[in-house]
Parts: sequence; C-alpha cells; structure tokens
Amino acid sequence: MKAHLVSLAGMLLAAASPAFGQEPLTAAGPQGVLAGTLVRPAEGQPVILMIPGSGPTDRDGNNPAGVTAAPYRLLAEALGARGIGTVRIDKRGMFGSKAAVADANAVTLDAYATDVLAWIDATRDATGAQCVWLLGHSEGGLVALVAAEKARHLCGLILVAAPGRPMGTILREQLSANPANAPLLPDAMSAIERLEKGERVDVGAMHPALQGLFAPAVQGYLIDMLSRDPATLLAGVDLPVLIVQGDRDLQITVADGEALHAGKASATYVVAPAMNHVLKNVTSNEPAANYAAYADPSLPIAPELVEAIASFVSAPAGRKGE
Repeated sequence: MKAHLVSLAGMLLAAASPAFGQEPLTAAGPQGVLAGTLVRPAEGQPVILMIPGSGPTDRDGNNPAGVTAAPYRLLAEALGARGIGTVRIDKRGMFGSKAAVADANAVTLDAYATDVLAWIDATRDATGAQCVWLLGHSEGGLVALVAAEKARHLCGLILVAAPGRPMGTILREQLSANPANAPLLPDAMSAIERLEKGERVDVGAMHPALQGLFAPAVQGYLIDMLSRDPATLLAGVDLPVLIVQGDRDLQITVADGEALHAGKASATYVVAPAMNHVLKNVTSNEPAANYAAYADPSLPIAPELVEAIASFVSAPAGRKGE
C-alpha cells in the first residue's frame, strides 16, 4: 500500500508540473548566427543561460569524443518541469553555430564572453526577462566569470564543476593521476610550463596523444586559459553566486569548489556527494564505472544539482540584477 501511495504521489506531482516546450533560438555571432535551444520560463520564473564545457561540446552536453550523456538537455528538462527557463547553446564555429566563425579553434575566453553577451540580449528579447542567470559548466565556468566582468542584466552566476584553481595546476593533476601517462609527463609538464609563460610549443616530437592535447591550432586558446585564476576572477563578481561541485568528479575536484568558495565566501556552496563530471550520480570513484556514465543518457541528472539550482534562482535575491 505504501509503495502504491508513493507511486500515486509521483504521478500527481508530475501532473502538476508545468508543461514546457523547446524551441530554436539564435543570437548574433561574429560572422553568422549562434544557435541554441530555448525552454521558456513559466510566468514570473527565472531563465538560465547554460555555457558549455571544453572542446566540441554541443548544446545538449554531448561530445564526439565519447560523451553522449546529454547532461545539459536533461538539466534543462528537469528545470523546465519546475517552470524555470533555460537557453543552451552551441559554441561559435561548432554544430548549429558553425557559420558564426570560420575557425572554431581561433577563439579566446574573451571571444566566448562576447558571445555570452549576445546570448543575454537574445534571451531577454525572447522571454522578457529583466535579468538572466549564467550557468557555466566545467571550462564554461571560466567563460561565465570573464563574461560577468562585462555583462549587464545578470541575475548572478551558477558555477557547476567549474575550475577553481589555475588550469595549469588542474592539467598537471589530471595527467599525473593516470599511471599510464608516466612516460608522457616530462613533455607534458614542459609544455604546460611554456604555455603558462605565453610561449608556443613545438609538438612535432611528442607522443600523438600530447600532439592532440597541445595542438598548434589550440595553443592560443590554451595560453589565454592558463593565464586566468578563477578564484581571483570570482572575487571581483558582485552578484549572487552558486557553486555546485560533485564529490565523484574525476576531472574537476572538490579542491576546485573549495578554491572558488574561498575566493568568494558569500557564495552558496553545495557539494553533491555522488555527482560526477557529467552531472550524473554514480556509485563509485573507480574510473571505468565512473566514466561509463559519460555515455549513458538514460541516467537522470543528479537531483541534488536540480534542487540546488532551482532553490537558488527562485530566491528573491536572484531577481535584482540590472
């Protein structure tokens, strides 16, 4: 009987959830349109602009390198069920935004931040929202922090699995964590050190894996990214901030969440105990089991993440941005 009541309650809650649809939305790009997907907010509810993570990550959070978990789509749907609007986007030069720039690798954090400003305008025009929340996932958190220095009409920032320490520190940590990388570490560490100094690297004699990681086409972006300190950037943000970090994230760790929180003690900081980097709850830190979730769109989004975001953006303080 109790199980039946729980099931019935779930059906009633689902029936009471506001219906939402998804529709295309575009913004002005440098050479062509930027493309995204809008979930309209319910009347009087907030809207969140989602900034994707590193590499060829699309608006749903998928990546041809093997990520098919659709974390951004699932998060947008979970928030939409609560009446919260979202805009999720394709990065300039990629996917639906391919026409926005000829070379998707010829970018900087400032260039991505410029696109964020265009998306804020497009989102406000489409929804009538007074202000827009920025949600940056992973490397997208850095973009959100850079954009926050320039943008108006922001409600605040949501940093999810975002770097809190300089990326050189994180790259060294990630590469060293895998014992199989031991033969590659001298070249890798030397390359990171040179890029941190603003110097380009000759990858011709490196292992093919490092040639991809430090490809000449992306070295300009790496130099820019490695020069930023996320905690320092966050300290200068005078807006409400939510930091959410998964305790089973093998790429960005709780050390990063703590560094961000140290940079802005007034931020709300939430650790989701079982959440990994693709925003799914997993049962293990063991790499094979953890990474299996990267290819599983049937796994729901971590409910702790949805609750933290929904509670935070629905607070009255989140509606005062200008």
